[in-house]
Amino acid sequence: MKRGIGGLMKQAQQMQEQMAKAQSELGNMIVNGESGGGMVKIEMNGRHVVNKVCIDPTVADDVEMLEDLVTAAINDAVNKVSKTSEEQMAGMTAGLKLPPGMKLPF
Repeated sequence: MKRGIGGLMKQAQQMQEQMAKAQSELGNMIVNGESGGGMVKIEMNGRHVVNKVCIDPTVADDVEMLEDLVTAAINDAVNKVSKTSEEQMAGMTAGLKLPPGMKLPF
């Protein structure tokens, strides 16, 4: 029994180290969200901080449409960050052999 618990503890420590590294990498990741066929583009990092907004001048006259396009582009970027984060974390925990019924987070 001790051997099994020791192995599980070692796996948990390795996973914790991998997750810390992954979170750092995700924070540095850059995604681009867009809407209106590229009329509005948002650059966002993995911490959901918007770095840059690019707006096609042809949509500047219609404020309501511009607001909708900016909102959609931000949401697109947020969804991409979330999807990438989930995929990376799922890949890390896939090899972990937890006892039946035990799930993450503990």
